[in-house]
Amino acid sequence: MYELLWLNASYKQEMIIGKRVFDTQNHTYIMGILNVTPDSFSDGGAFLAIDKALYRAQQMVEEGADIIDIGGESTRPGHRQIEINEEIKRVVPIIERVVKEFDIPISIDTYKSQVAKEALGVGACMVNDIWGLAHDPQMVNVIRKANASVCLMHNRHHIPEKECEKEQFLVNVIEALQDSIQKAKQGGIESDKIMIDPGVGFGKTYEQNLTVVGSLSRFTKLPYPVLLGTSRKSVIGLTLDLPITEREEGTLVTTVMAVMAGCSFVRVHDVEKNRRAIDMTKAILRP
Repeated sequence: MYELLWLNASYKQEMIIGKRVFDTQNHTYIMGILNVTPDSFSDGGAFLAIDKALYRAQQMVEEGADIIDIGGESTRPGHRQIEINEEIKRVVPIIERVVKEFDIPISIDTYKSQVAKEALGVGACMVNDIWGLAHDPQMVNVIRKANASVCLMHNRHHIPEKECEKEQFLVNVIEALQDSIQKAKQGGIESDKIMIDPGVGFGKTYEQNLTVVGSLSRFTKLPYPVLLGTSRKSVIGLTLDLPITEREEGTLVTTVMAVMAGCSFVRVHDVEKNRRAIDMTKAILRP
């Protein structure tokens, strides 16, 4: 019953992010990750300096990134929350320079409205909110006033001790995403500026993370573009028993699955290899 409500909605074949229109019905685009943090799980401390961040942004543009997602606070499991002013100090100068140097949409990876406001004010055009507008009640207003886009991710603070079976788990995730979308639309954010992310690695067990990746078609049937973010995450490391530095092949497998399921975006560290995987998969699938 619940999913029928989604399927009756008109599907948005295009998404607007900044000045660019994305054909989310027919393509899988790449969101490149640029962490300007000292403690991110994969590349903490690598791009704190502005010159290093700019060089990495240039690399990603040349390798085929369609969006660059810049974050100033690690959100890995057990991360330490930092002060708002510290997060602003990390991201704003880099966003300002990247916007000046490169013609590519910039997303700010934050769940704090004050950080989002400052980032959008210097040229970011999208907010990637890991709490799907549920953490900060002012976030939706900041996004609307800036006429920005948003990525709404599924997340939760605690995993129930007795989690429901697979089907109910998927329904719960979809319903939580619906709540986030309702917040966005009631707050004045247009439908063509919304994407959703099922939240691999956030508030889920190992088995549930695998379930999400194996059930992507359930999410891509919904009337909003879907982003998959699995790059180098623990679900890959646990499956293959590999450290963070050796999880690229596992990431590429999930990217191929994302393309086959109709995901519109993938969020990755290694832009070039994932671009090649997308292009090859699309060539095989092309009629």
